This record gives sequence, structure tokens and C-alpha cells, in this order.
Amino acid sequence: MNGVVWENLERMHLKRWLTALVAIPLLVFMIGFGPRWLFYLFLYLISLLSLEEFYAITSPDLPKIIKITSFLVAFLLFQIIYLHKILLAPAILTLWVFIPMVWYMLNPSTKQQAVTSEIGMAAMGPFYLVIPLAMLILIDIMPNGKIWIAFLLVVIFATDTGGFYFGRFFGKHKLYKAISPKKTWEGAVGSLISSLMFGNIFLKITHIDTFNPKTFALILSLSVISQIGDLSESMLKRNHGIKDSGTILPGHGGILDRIDGLIFSIPILYIYLNLR
Repeated sequence: MNGVVWENLERMHLKRWLTALVAIPLLVFMIGFGPRWLFYLFLYLISLLSLEEFYAITSPDLPKIIKITSFLVAFLLFQIIYLHKILLAPAILTLWVFIPMVWYMLNPSTKQQAVTSEIGMAAMGPFYLVIPLAMLILIDIMPNGKIWIAFLLVVIFATDTGGFYFGRFFGKHKLYKAISPKKTWEGAVGSLISSLMFGNIFLKITHIDTFNPKTFALILSLSVISQIGDLSESMLKRNHGIKDSGTILPGHGGILDRIDGLIFSIPILYIYLNLR
């Protein structure tokens, strides 16, 4: 039995690394060398896929018209940021609330409480997923924005990978069994160690900043909030009896499974860069 479990574990590891070997060069090209419109289009597509997964988890009966309009509003948000018309953003964001409210008002239902829940989920998804991903465009146009985005991805990848392997080899004490039974305190500590190590190496290679108390606190904050984001998505899936948000990424699950920590950490980096 142990041999079968170990074989399945090895197969899962192989899928994870094969996926990473394909994804990492693609990300390096789009972030560092590709045309900016291609990178922004990629972010928009990721936001759509993750939003579709979110709706499938939380609101499988959500009308298609609500989903489609949500995708269109997301496109408007990305477009105004790309065109540097950020002052239009507050008006665009309200549409994620107004449109489903108006649609349900014009299409009354006897299940009033269910309608209210669906309106809430329809609005929550974009605020949870689309806005943080769109925020990467605002980071990208800052000085050294491309490098800071790469820094963020390195820290989050180190957090995920460090936590995964430290948890597998040393994990004994459950971190939050009610939400994620496999996560351990040892894995959480391993995440912090790994993120600090690789974050420091990245800073030394790129020279965008030095490893000082501020960047130490930044890396630590990104790693911690990333783990909180991971647990938060696990809560959503567990509440709805779902193991993975999707199957699009072999060894990783769905898009939302892969970016759950990233979307929580993007605002932290955005705030840091605006205050430094």
C-alpha cells in the first residue's frame, strides 16, 4: 500500500514540475520580453478562467448572462487601465454589483434568499480575482515594474514549493485541519524560510533593492498573506465539497488553485511600491 501511495506521489510531483517547466519560460517571455499587450491579454484570460472556476464552485446555477456581463466588465477594467484612464475605474467597478441586481429585478424569482446570495457571489468573484490581477498592470508600469512582478512570482513560487516539500518531509503538526488537513506548521515555516532565501537571492541578482528590514518585512508579508490566500480558497472549496477548482493544470488543479496565494499578495506589493 505504501508503495502505491509513494508511486502516486511521485507521479504528482512529475506533473507539477512538467507544468512548471512549460509555464516558467512562458511567463519569463511575457513579463520580461514580450509586448505589453500580450502580457495584459494573458492576465485578462487568467482572470476569466479563474472567475469561471469561482462561479462553478460557489454559484453553479448563476445565469449565463450574469457571467458574460461580468467577463465584459472585466475587459472594460483591463482596457481603461491599459489606456491609462484609471479614474474611470470606480464607475466600472460598480457595474459588477448593479448589473446582476438589475437583471434579477427584471426577472423576479420566488427564491429571494437564493437570489441575494447569487448577487453577492456575482459581485464577489471579480473583486476577489479580477481586481488583483488587473493591479499587476499598475505595477508593471511603475519603475522596474517587470522586475518587481518577477520578484513577486519568485517569492510566491518559493512559498508554495517550500511549504509543499517541508510539509511532505517534516510535517507533523496540523496548521488548520478543519480547512486544509494536509497543511502543517512545519510546511508553513518552510514556506517562510524558502521565500526569504529565494527573495534575497533575487534582490541580489537584480539589484532592484537591498535585503534590508523593509524588504525582509515585505517578503515575510507576501509569504504569510499568500498562505492565508491558499487557506481561504481551501475554505471555499471545502464549503462546497470540491477538492480542486479545475483540472486545467496537471499536478496543480485549476487556475484558481495555482493563483490563490498570488491574488492575496498582489495588493501587498502594490501598496509597498506606492509607499516606498
